[in-house]
Amino acid sequence: MTPHAASPRAQTRGRTVLGVDPGLTRCGLGAVTVTGRTVRIVDVGVVTTSPDLPLEARLVAVADQLDAWLDRLAPDAVAVERVFAQSNVSTVTATAQVAGLALVAAHRRGIPVATHTPSEVKAAVTGNGRAAKEQVTTMVTRVLGLDAPPRPADAADALALAICHAWRSGGISAATESAPAGQAGAPTSAQQQWLRAEATARRTGRRVVAAQRTVGR
Repeated sequence: MTPHAASPRAQTRGRTVLGVDPGLTRCGLGAVTVTGRTVRIVDVGVVTTSPDLPLEARLVAVADQLDAWLDRLAPDAVAVERVFAQSNVSTVTATAQVAGLALVAAHRRGIPVATHTPSEVKAAVTGNGRAAKEQVTTMVTRVLGLDAPPRPADAADALALAICHAWRSGGISAATESAPAGQAGAPTSAQQQWLRAEATARRTGRRVVAAQRTVGR
C-alpha cells in the first residue's frame, strides 16, 4: 500500500492524530487536529469488551472498532502507548496484543505510527514526566478547551497521546518555541512546560524516566 498522504482538505484543517491507549477491557481512542500551536479535539471514545468473551472474540471486537475509526477519520498519524512489562503478566500481554492490533491496522492503511512511553506523554501535556493521572486529565481538558474532563481516564489518556505526538512531531516549531509569550505563534502554557522539560532532559543527557502506566488494567 502506498504511504498515506494528507489531502489538500486535510492540510487546510490541520494534521489529525489518533491516539490509542491500548487495553483489552477498555481501549481509549482520541483524535485531535493540530494547526500551528492550536490543538482541537476531533473525537474521543472507549472501546470495551467483556472478560466473559473468548480472547479471540474480544480482540476482533477491538480490531473492528480500530478499523472503523481509522476509516472514518483517515488520520495523518497514529500514536500508541508503548507497553512496559508489569508484575501482572496477563494484563501486559493483553495490552500488548491490542497495541499490536493498532500498529497493524494503521500500517495496512499506510498511516505513520509512533509509540510513546507514559512518561513522555505526561511530560508533553503537563511538563512533568511523573505527573499523576488526574493532572494529565486536567491538562488535556485545559489544552483542548473542553467543558468537562474526558471520562473514563482511558479516553483522556488517548487524547494525551495524540497531543503528545502532535507536539513532538512538529506541532511546536523552532519559530514557535522562540516566539515571545502573547504574540501570534507563541507556545501555550502547556507547551512552554513541555519545552522546559525537554530542555532539561537534553541538558542532563537523560530522557524522562519511564513512569507507571497512566491507567491500570
